[in-house]
Amino acid sequence: MDLLDYLVIGGYAVAMLAVGRYYRMRAVTADDFLLGGRRMNPWMIGLSLFATLTSTLSYLAYPGEMIKNGPMMFAQLTAFPVVMLIVGWVLIPRIMREKVTSGYELLESRLGLGGRLLGAVMFMALRTVWMAAILYATTNKIIVPLLGIDPLWAPLISAAMGVVTLIYAAEGGMRAVVVTDALQSFIMFGGAIAIVVVVSVSLGGIAAWWPTEWAPHWQEPVFWFRADVRVTFMGAFLNMVVWMTCTAGADQMAIQRYLSTRDAGAARWSFGIHLLADVAIALLLAVAGLAVLAYFTAHPEVLASERPLLEQADEMLPRFVVDVLPAGVSGLVIAAMLSAAMSSLSSGMNSASAVITTDFIGRYRREKWSPQDEVRVARWASIGVGMIAVLLSTFVGELASNLLELCIKVVNLLTAPLFVLFFLALFVPWARPLGGAAATVASVGVAVGIAFFKLGGLEFLWTGPAAFVAGVVVGSVVSLIPVGQVSGVRDQASRE
Repeated sequence: MDLLDYLVIGGYAVAMLAVGRYYRMRAVTADDFLLGGRRMNPWMIGLSLFATLTSTLSYLAYPGEMIKNGPMMFAQLTAFPVVMLIVGWVLIPRIMREKVTSGYELLESRLGLGGRLLGAVMFMALRTVWMAAILYATTNKIIVPLLGIDPLWAPLISAAMGVVTLIYAAEGGMRAVVVTDALQSFIMFGGAIAIVVVVSVSLGGIAAWWPTEWAPHWQEPVFWFRADVRVTFMGAFLNMVVWMTCTAGADQMAIQRYLSTRDAGAARWSFGIHLLADVAIALLLAVAGLAVLAYFTAHPEVLASERPLLEQADEMLPRFVVDVLPAGVSGLVIAAMLSAAMSSLSSGMNSASAVITTDFIGRYRREKWSPQDEVRVARWASIGVGMIAVLLSTFVGELASNLLELCIKVVNLLTAPLFVLFFLALFVPWARPLGGAAATVASVGVAVGIAFFKLGGLEFLWTGPAAFVAGVVVGSVVSLIPVGQVSGVRDQASRE
């Protein structure tokens, strides 16, 4: 890389810190720090939610998937209209009825304090591991090989990226997180567009790389469910409906953004913007994958490898960024990859801070805090979570050789079970604390069985749907058992 590339990356980091400093003095209450005063712009919130859920791994996975397997996986995008109906007109109005800070406050009235704490602990566990994995993967699997840096520097690079994110997230709170997320969204789009433009100019136009027929190595289209096929249209559709609904309806990172808007209508708009941005970046990165494949097919000497092109599908985009893009543009695309990681990290820190201050510290404190004290505690909670994520990222790679796959599976193991608690609390009138506990055990058990042991012969795509159904059925049935209902009523009466 040239000096100009490093200047672009350095300028990006300085801009993120400047945003955090700018919004520091505007966070005077806990609502300001954690929810942006509940009056934030829906467009900004939508872009923030998009950037939060688009990690560096996703940014690189889409081009590699298109190159190696073709467009079948992108059938999952057709699920978004159904997701919009479920989340926008069913879940968001129910969530927005209560003026809460943490989504897990909604669980206590129906599932008791145990249900609330269970949901909060599950969120903290999955998102802390998720943040550490993003830091590790971005540094060790992308930045180090991309820039040709000695791997011994990886822990310092990971720490530096985490510290920069920690500073602006802890200083400016939700407003800084949302604004930086929106800026990072534009950088992600700009990086992908730059790749397509450079290839088109180099090869003489779009027609030079746009495919005119179905490639022989692409998976053939299969519409209905089939256990022996990697991806089917209906399998991808159902998996995306369940995953997106569970994430949008139970993950504090999503719920916190709805609560940062003025009402359910604004929150619905923000979620729609998030879905539109998701579709746009997925298609744009798929196109970038086609363009990069065409470039290396025309210039195989640039890869300097005797391996077949398809075996290098996931490596093509990083190699193109470093070896082909002009100075300055390389820095922009690398900044886009950093943006994908840092937006997820900052949102994770801020959301975890809300859970700690509301569901753990705030739930048990007896004396009333001043607004300044509330902001101070929230800020230190954010710093603490960020430091834990940075610390875990320095050695998390030693836990398993297939760390990234393991982390993805572990996160997905908890996504559906976490939403099961919300489903029971919001839509099952007879749900009880015992039912919530039983639902969690059943849902996690089914998820583990399918993900790691192919329970019932089901493939990994069935993890979320099956875990959700198992949890709801078991939780609903167990809630009918008259055990603990009297004490639960007494606890609720004492709280009131």
